[in-house]
Amino acid sequence: MLTIIHGKIMTMAGRDYEDGFVQIENGKISAIGSMAECPVKDGDKASHEDRLLNAGGNTVLPGIIEAHCHMGITEEKKGMEGDDCNESVDPITPYLRAIDAINPMDAAFDDALRAGITSAMVGPGSSNVVGGQFAFIKTHGRCIDHMIVKAPAAMKVAFGENPKVNFSQQNISPATRMAIAAMLREELFKAQAYRKSRETDENMQADFRYECWLPVLRGQIPLKAHVHRADDILTAIRIAKEFGLSMTLDHCSEGHLIAEEIKESGFPAIVGPDMASRNKIEVQNMAFKTVGILNRAGVLTSVTTDHPVSMIQFLPICAGLAVKSGLSEEEGLRSITINAAKICGVADRVGSLETGKDGDVVIFDGSPLEVSTKALCTIIEGKIVYCDEKACMESEGDEVTFM
Repeated sequence: MLTIIHGKIMTMAGRDYEDGFVQIENGKISAIGSMAECPVKDGDKASHEDRLLNAGGNTVLPGIIEAHCHMGITEEKKGMEGDDCNESVDPITPYLRAIDAINPMDAAFDDALRAGITSAMVGPGSSNVVGGQFAFIKTHGRCIDHMIVKAPAAMKVAFGENPKVNFSQQNISPATRMAIAAMLREELFKAQAYRKSRETDENMQADFRYECWLPVLRGQIPLKAHVHRADDILTAIRIAKEFGLSMTLDHCSEGHLIAEEIKESGFPAIVGPDMASRNKIEVQNMAFKTVGILNRAGVLTSVTTDHPVSMIQFLPICAGLAVKSGLSEEEGLRSITINAAKICGVADRVGSLETGKDGDVVIFDGSPLEVSTKALCTIIEGKIVYCDEKACMESEGDEVTFM
């Protein structure tokens, strides 16, 4: 058992505690509340089996969540040998699985832990019309199979410049936005026919190419749409509505120009990476104000670094810059915690500090939205996976106190 005491607890679930505690047993939050309710009193010593963390009045938050990135697939320091982000020789590859390419030894995982990022949605890039299956994982571990929270968690599709540029250079389709939309519709049409046959013919043999579409068509996971320009956002919405699918709008760089239309669609937006150069035509209107405008319009929003386009450790700062550009501070924190969890379909496990949820907790020495704030301690499922030793005022046995 791990008990964090004397923390400024921000639960992201509607109730905070100026001087509170969080208790974790068997990897799950078992109790949370004010210090007046805490079973561990000042002066108590941790038992041999237990661990006690005195937060020293520092801020305690649920683990931060990256809702869209390519960590471990586009590895740092590895060049071509470590880049498995795009199978760019075929525009339609729904059967690819992120878990077969994520390398937990990538340096980005350590950077994430040091920034208080405890989980992430990871998957293929955007060169293909259909890129493959994303996975939602924890950021600590050596074996990806032990890090999975949900896989598959989404099906990647892409609109706009990236598929156009990649395949027009190979003199094959798609070379236009019309072809991207048509090829996606054709694939979904075939997938629907496959589903109907599978559900009506018990003797039908499974087809590996289309079996991966069943969770999407059954509403169990969303399309994860790479969309920057307003017209591409609207095309994605149009196609998802045609086929009755759920979807997340990833990047959504011109979302602020069509905020009401996005609100009407009912689809959430994962906005970013705004801490990057406008190196493509489709991102010329990219700005930190977008997430605030969408949020005020009633769209469920989160913020992304799109690592390695922006570095994953800067995710809290990206949320802070969105706050600077008009997003409320509360929504800034929600954009990298509970909102991200809801959008990724894992809010039953992560995103807020509530009993029964995973014991993913971070102690910060201030608001993570501020550039000078440090993560003092990162905890995943009740296990301390990172600790800033310089911030430890004292350590006695199984008790640690932070300054």
